[in-house]
Formats: sequence, C-alpha cells, structure tokens
Amino acid sequence: MIRFATTLFLLLCLPAAATEAGWALLREGGQVVLISHANAPGQGDPGNFDVENCATQRNLSDRGRQQARRIGALFLARAAPIEQVLTSRYCRAQETADLAFREAEIFAALDYVEPGSQAAETQTQALRERIMAYSGAGNLVMITHPENIEALTGARPRDGEAVIVTRSAEGIAVAARIIFG
Repeated sequence: MIRFATTLFLLLCLPAAATEAGWALLREGGQVVLISHANAPGQGDPGNFDVENCATQRNLSDRGRQQARRIGALFLARAAPIEQVLTSRYCRAQETADLAFREAEIFAALDYVEPGSQAAETQTQALRERIMAYSGAGNLVMITHPENIEALTGARPRDGEAVIVTRSAEGIAVAARIIFG
C-alpha cells in the first residue's frame, strides 16, 4: 500500500517538476518555445474553410481564451524574456497569441497542414530551419498546431501546452514542457 501511494505521489508530481524545469530554461532566454493554440473545440475545420475568415474556422472557446490569458500572465510572472512571437495564420492561433502576448507576427509555416502530405514535409523543413537558425537572447515563441509540433518533435502537446526544444547537430528534441491548464 505504501509503495502504491508513493508511486501515485511521484506520478502526480512529475508534471509539476517538468513544468518547473521548463520555466528555469525560459528564464535563461535563448529558447525556442512551440505552443499549441489554446482550446478550440472540435476536430478539423469546416468544408468552407477560409484562412482569412474566422467565421469559417474552428475558434477558441471561452476556456481557450482564459487559457491564452493565463499563458501570457505566467510568462510575465515567471520573468521569461520574449524576443519574438510568431503565429499561424489560423484565427485560433492568432487569438491565442494576441491574448497571451499582445503582439505577434504571422509566419505561414506555422499553419496547419495535413500530416503526411508533401506540403507537411516542406512546411516542417521550413520550421526546422527557422528554429535551428534562432540565436536571440530572449525566447522565440511560436504559436502553432499540435500536429506541427508532433511532426517536429515526436511529442503531441495538449491544447495550450508549451514544448521547449533543444537544437543540436542531431536535430530538434524536447527539452521541457509546460502545461498551463
């Protein structure tokens, strides 16, 4: 019984420890942070999807908007320096960026594309090149879609989760994750 309780306690503490490790990295600066857009209920976008028209897209829920504000508040409270914020053109990603960070620059390579397609491979390569080239003192924040983060790192984030990546000659890997709730 004691072994079970100890194991349960450790499992519950792992996300908190992982989150604290992530904040420690971000306070140092120079990191690349991939954030999956905040909560936007449903799967995919409607058949009449138009990237320029939010009414044709899956958008943030009230919970998603609260989550995005929390992301920004925690970056501020945890003194994580931000050099630049890039976002997908999708409204749910842009709204996440706007609510969390107030300013963001569009980077179309962060847009959603169908996994496994030729377009996905081309886009993933463009993201990989941008990430590998980053050398700023503050953190580079990229608001994108879970599928893009998974294609780059092999890790599938939750809505509004941050994945901090390491860059090396071997490629891109997950250094830490931050769950914003």
